[in-house]
Amino acid sequence: MAYKITYSNFKGGTGKTTNSTMMGYHLAKKGYRTLLVDLDPQANATALYSLTRQNQTGEIMTFDKTLMSAIADNSIADIITPICDNLFLLPSFADLTSYPLFLEKKFPDNLSKRSTYFSELIKGIEDDFDYILFDVPPTLSTFTDSAVLSSDYIVIVLQTQERSFIGAEAFIKYLQELMGTYETDFDILGILPVLQKNNAIVDKSVLKNATESFGEENMFKTIIKNMERLKRYDMTGIIDPDISDRWDVHDKNVHELYEKVTNELIERIEE
Repeated sequence: MAYKITYSNFKGGTGKTTNSTMMGYHLAKKGYRTLLVDLDPQANATALYSLTRQNQTGEIMTFDKTLMSAIADNSIADIITPICDNLFLLPSFADLTSYPLFLEKKFPDNLSKRSTYFSELIKGIEDDFDYILFDVPPTLSTFTDSAVLSSDYIVIVLQTQERSFIGAEAFIKYLQELMGTYETDFDILGILPVLQKNNAIVDKSVLKNATESFGEENMFKTIIKNMERLKRYDMTGIIDPDISDRWDVHDKNVHELYEKVTNELIERIEE
């Protein structure tokens, strides 16, 4: 049975997609069968992994049906897409915006079934994976509810800016409400700090406030630095020094960092 993890924060642009995709990639490199579920209609994670597969294999990804069609057909296994060794994707498309309306029509008088419908679909495939990671929009929405209620763990991605800190606090309150409403069981695995600027006074101040507010034991010890190379991956796909001949020292630094934080993720789950 897979460990299921949602990456989120109510503030946009904090690094949810970057960290879920990079940690998913490194879980796969460690030999864990990993599925990234892109539940954001903007499909940024899908675009990143599509470029990664294209660069590593030369194959352009094509799909016979969209994720929304697969959900409607109760057959999400049909659209699971291989990216590289041990790494798979449930790709998002623009038509996923109709998912909330689909649930309203399917369960017009049952909010609970709407919120937990996706978790039932995930149960049908989770035995095929070691890890299932969810990337969601930065909103209180059906997409976020679906991911959280499908998960065992939550990673709150905290960029070192005040709005992200406030978004993290709001997200924790939202999780508490969900837990009370649906009597579900999930844990906050930790707060993952993402620096907006390396060594800036504001960043250090927000990090200090977050540590005092959430508790040092709840903060990931590994801090994600501001690395320009990560932004390039949105255009090139993930460049892996172990595979590509187009890498340089910046790619090596990125992968060393994400190997470290992925090890910490595994350790936190084992603890």
